Amino acid sequence: MATDQRKNKSELIAELARLRRQAAQAKKLRQEVKALRAALGELQTQCTEQTRALTDECRMRDQTEEALRLAEMIIAQSPVVLFRRRAGQKPTPVYVSSNITQFGYSSEELLSGTLRFTDMVHPEDRDRIVEEVRHFAQTDVEEYSQSYRILTRSGDVRWVEDRTSVVRDAQGRKIYNQGIMVDVTPRRRAEEKLRKSEEKFRRIVETAGEGFALMDDHLRIVEVNDSYCRMLGYRREEILGKTTLDLATDEFRQFIAGSRDRLLALDYRKFEGALIAKDGRRVPVLIHGNTLRDDDGEKIGNAAFIVDLTDQKKALELAGKVQRSLIPARPPSIPGLDLAGRTDSCQEVGGDYFDFLYGPDFPAGILRVAVGDISGHGVDAALLMTTARAFTRTRAVQPAGPSVVVANINRDLALDMGDSGSFMTLFYMEIDPARRSASWVRAGHEPALLYCPVRDQFEELTGAGLPLGVDRDAVFAEQVLPVLHPGSLLALGTDGIWEARDPEGRFFGKARFRDILRREAAASAQDMVTAVFDEVGRFSRGIPYQDDVTLVVIKIQ
Repeated sequence: MATDQRKNKSELIAELARLRRQAAQAKKLRQEVKALRAALGELQTQCTEQTRALTDECRMRDQTEEALRLAEMIIAQSPVVLFRRRAGQKPTPVYVSSNITQFGYSSEELLSGTLRFTDMVHPEDRDRIVEEVRHFAQTDVEEYSQSYRILTRSGDVRWVEDRTSVVRDAQGRKIYNQGIMVDVTPRRRAEEKLRKSEEKFRRIVETAGEGFALMDDHLRIVEVNDSYCRMLGYRREEILGKTTLDLATDEFRQFIAGSRDRLLALDYRKFEGALIAKDGRRVPVLIHGNTLRDDDGEKIGNAAFIVDLTDQKKALELAGKVQRSLIPARPPSIPGLDLAGRTDSCQEVGGDYFDFLYGPDFPAGILRVAVGDISGHGVDAALLMTTARAFTRTRAVQPAGPSVVVANINRDLALDMGDSGSFMTLFYMEIDPARRSASWVRAGHEPALLYCPVRDQFEELTGAGLPLGVDRDAVFAEQVLPVLHPGSLLALGTDGIWEARDPEGRFFGKARFRDILRREAAASAQDMVTAVFDEVGRFSRGIPYQDDVTLVVIKIQ
């Protein structure tokens, strides 16, 4: 019994040892499994990364292949031929893009040597091209361009532009020349057309009777024609490099300086001025100026045709002398009144008019004053002004009041003007110096001003009435001023005074006009008229009058 118990104990101990060995083996196996799992995870990670890398590489390869396919498609459809050739004494092509077919040749012909590049070049350009390439190689030029003609397989002539650069190895030795060849035939044809057009234009300009000047953006003259040189008596080389200011009179120079920005802001401008010839002559001119722009609309210079107005101005000056002779040279001397008047035309002749109607030919003791403005400017207005003066003087000698006189003048003018669209505004006034009273008719004209220095008060002498020549049956209302106080003054003007502009385009204005009358109220009538004209001149700063300017001042003594 005891022996069996010991055996069982020995067996248990052996069994325990065996179990311990198995446990140790199991632990070792678990550790190996864990290590294998770790290794497997690392392999899986590596596999994932490699898979991702391969996927990216495949994507990039696909994108590269697609880009290459697109590039080949673009090149095949492009007018730009790509090439590469070995450098050296015998340059041979190693690549020519497939779109060489646009000229009727294939890249295989050039790469195989069955077709030489020089065989494509026009015979008249071949020697030049070969010599240029040799020169570029000898002088070690890195980049160069050539322009020449090639013959297509069908015999057509095409202009190309070749832009070549050098490829070097690590030691700096030339190994390739590569570049592009572009078909520029349409551009060359356009350039040729432009050249012929420019030649035609130059012939027109050179043979034109008017002067022509081409100027840069700073108004420096860069080209002139023979007519312009003859006009001023200079040789061409004496004019080039000068500016318009260098050739202008002082008055015209002032006008240009004050109006430069305003004029240059216009793409087309037309204005008159005067230049100084080489011999000192004053040459009146009419200038038609244009701004020159490129295809993008950017300003690149200025051009001007210049017309010599010398003969025309002489004729107009003669007409102006005749017209000025119709304006009173001096006012009549009338007790109790101080009179003055002046008119300046914006051109040699004008359409403004004033007159003092007094003397033995007119009703005794009454001063009649007329200030009129014919619509428009220049010769047409001057002729109508002469007619209006004759009608006014004819009707003013009749013993009738202002309303009747003006109605008669209106009928006369309406018959003459007809449907011409012209008309005349008139302020017609009668003054009785003895009674110091006045009456007037306002026929569409600006109201006269009555100024009382004592009260420092202006009053507009208004009244209803159409301009003359519009309606032959028009009726004109007569206005009466029963008392003219000593020291007061009357100012009858035309709108050329307050509508005068400065270089910035601002108007002189009626307020400024009134300020001068107020400031000069103690001066003589003549000094007041002079002060107004001087102030308008200073305000305009060389800008020519845009309208005739007329003013009559009557001071009550």
